[in-house]
Amino acid sequence: MIKGKKIIVVLPAYNAEKTLEKTYKEIPFDIVDDVILVDDRSKDSTVKVAKDLGIAHIISHDVNKGYGGNQKSCYNKALELGADIVIMLHPDYQYTPQLIQSMAYLIGNDVYEVVFGSRILGKGALKGGMPLYKYFANRFLTLFQNVLLNQKLSEYHTGYRAFSRNVLKNVQYNLNSDDFVFDNQMIAQIFYAGFEIAEITCPTKYFKEASSINFKRSMKYGLGVLSVSMRYRLHRWGIKYNILK
Repeated sequence: MIKGKKIIVVLPAYNAEKTLEKTYKEIPFDIVDDVILVDDRSKDSTVKVAKDLGIAHIISHDVNKGYGGNQKSCYNKALELGADIVIMLHPDYQYTPQLIQSMAYLIGNDVYEVVFGSRILGKGALKGGMPLYKYFANRFLTLFQNVLLNQKLSEYHTGYRAFSRNVLKNVQYNLNSDDFVFDNQMIAQIFYAGFEIAEITCPTKYFKEASSINFKRSMKYGLGVLSVSMRYRLHRWGIKYNILK
């Protein structure tokens, strides 16, 4: 805990058997009170590895619900368990667990209610091996989103995120897509609700076992991001579009 606030790390997992143990063992349990793993119908032994590690809360989806659907299960369970601070960490070891303290303390000390680990600050993305086409797509989408959402984030596409309980209770994330665009719908909800997002520099690693989406799904994701951003701006202008579609 930090100042009496319960901290829960959630692990949205899919085929993470090769990296889960390394990720889990670097979680700082001096402040983290609990861990939840949600397995989205993996084809490998992710659940067995999680059980062997002694993870107390394991949820196994009967069908593959998608990245957004996985996060919904993560956050719903964390709130059920009384979390005050929820940190989403990918179990594929692409993001270092060693930033959990920094992210948690910003929320625990009431500085911010949302904290992102940014791969773009400090050139972490390219140093870690992010493919150039993904890097430039990230830069283009982020510029577009900052203009339409009137914000100044370094990136909108990181999967390393921390939230206060207050934020999760006040944004309707369960209405979002079950696919990857969930992340950007949630950002739109957070800004629309009046919350600010802090960012810290996050090194990242790209390797064979790290999760990634193919070019076709990346294109679908990019179009979804553009749609969410435009709908958000129209909604702010008083044209009542559903910003989640």
